[in-house]
Amino acid sequence: MSAVSVGSAGDSHPLQRTAWIRYRHSLWLLTTRDLKVRYSTSALGYLWSILDPLVMAGIYWFVFTQVFQRPVGTEPYIVFLLAALLPWMWFNGAISDSTRAFLKDAKLVRSTMIPRTIWVNRIVLSKGIEFLLSLPVLALFVIFSPGSRVGWELVFFPLAILLQVILTCGVALIVAPLVVFFRDLERAVKLVLRFLFYASPIIYGVENLPEELHVWAAFNPLSGIFGLYRAGFFPHELDWFNVVISAVMSLALLGIGLLVFRGSVRQVLKEI
Repeated sequence: MSAVSVGSAGDSHPLQRTAWIRYRHSLWLLTTRDLKVRYSTSALGYLWSILDPLVMAGIYWFVFTQVFQRPVGTEPYIVFLLAALLPWMWFNGAISDSTRAFLKDAKLVRSTMIPRTIWVNRIVLSKGIEFLLSLPVLALFVIFSPGSRVGWELVFFPLAILLQVILTCGVALIVAPLVVFFRDLERAVKLVLRFLFYASPIIYGVENLPEELHVWAAFNPLSGIFGLYRAGFFPHELDWFNVVISAVMSLALLGIGLLVFRGSVRQVLKEI
């Protein structure tokens, strides 16, 4: 009997490895399908990954440097702005789309046997790829903006991406199943995201806030993540207290997201 148990335990590893390979393969197929559909139905295709953040950055740059002429952020402001605006668009797009993760492809979700987390994770991954495709915009402004610099702190850029993946997956895993039960939550999420945009250090830095709000700002997990993105261009934006708080909150939200998702997925399949 012990031999059977040992053999079963030994066989579980190849099975787990095969299941993980299939999961990654399915995730990549669904992600590339989303990207192909999105770009093939658009005349400009990939250019939207560049134009959308560029237009938004241009508007905020004009408002806060030419209209109000109020010193927010750090010069060159366009680089300061894009370094947080681009990852924000990834986060905002992934959370917004996750509200339709199950409802949009209900038949496929019910009929396929792949783990249902894939329907959320493929949204996070596709939006993340769009974020990576938009980085040349940031690179061009860094190269051609007077006064811009690139420091060794740029090595923290991948850490920022990792933390954002953890945070975005966690929040999306909470939102996706709950929207199936509470349809009004879809609109509520959009309102919360709109508020979060102005409550996050995107068009301004944490240092622009009143000093008594600095600690509270750290409990917005995006604050530490955006600081990591900006650190390579603006070293003073790197605050390890904010980063640690962001990491802890991101991991906690991922854990909560997995619990919520696993506890509700069966009921979700019945509802859709």
